Amino acid sequence: MTKLSVVIPTFNRPDALPRTLAALARQTLAPAAFELVIVEDAKNEAPVPPADERLSVRLLRADQPGASHARNAGWRAAAHPVVVFLGDDIIPAPDLLARHAALHDQHPDDRVGVLGYVEWARELKRTAFMVWLDQGIQFNYPSINGTEAGPGHLYTANVSLKRAALEQVGGFDAERFPFLYEDIDLGVRLFADGFRLIYDRDASAEHLHQPDLERWRARMKIQAAAERAWITRYPDQSPYFHDRFAAALALGERHGRLGRTLLPYVKRDTPLIGQRVWENADVYFRQQLGRDFLAAWAQDASGPK
Repeated sequence: MTKLSVVIPTFNRPDALPRTLAALARQTLAPAAFELVIVEDAKNEAPVPPADERLSVRLLRADQPGASHARNAGWRAAAHPVVVFLGDDIIPAPDLLARHAALHDQHPDDRVGVLGYVEWARELKRTAFMVWLDQGIQFNYPSINGTEAGPGHLYTANVSLKRAALEQVGGFDAERFPFLYEDIDLGVRLFADGFRLIYDRDASAEHLHQPDLERWRARMKIQAAAERAWITRYPDQSPYFHDRFAAALALGERHGRLGRTLLPYVKRDTPLIGQRVWENADVYFRQQLGRDFLAAWAQDASGPK
């Protein structure tokens, strides 16, 4: 079976990272078949906990801040031909690494990668905001049809690539995209050379992170800067978040009470109320994030409006 190098960039995750490492120690794939390369962000202040002694672990530190710099340092140090990228708050199912390895055995071409599935950790209270984030804001697994995922679905929370493919394109563009849009940019450059991303829904993991609206508002300044960098790099692309947020703010103000109350319990296709609940929540959350995003966007008058 193909050996794996599991690369985990970490930035101040003292609570989640030990859980991630413990889950990796419980993998059905033999410890001899994979290594862990943990890369601290240049600004990380949280101590990295020791992993199970049966695991092969290397601890590195990136020389510049940002997830892209950490991932680049990790895959370049990788000893094995397949690199699995996981987040430092991702809890892999026991067979996750075995499923990634098996699919790479079946598809040895360097231009084939594997995307696994990520869902919110079942121990977390699933809020309306979390449900909404899963509809194309953080991840967009529902838009994948079958087992072929496109470049916009290269999510580094749970994905594996041949090291040779990363070498071919130079890895992550850490200068343009130190954080946010870096994985989508990598996907675009890989797919330009005939790349395939196989989606395995059963190579699953849980996201041990409780998001809230206030922290996402604070993130919007970085999100706006990353999207500006994206459309500068790809001028034929529309600014995804800018346009979605601007369209919502052009509508009347929504208080979102209906959506915030019912979204975790009502499916979109529920007769009579489903569509209304989902639209109410969607507009409300886009308006809540959109004000901060567009304020940050407007600070740079040189870009498109």
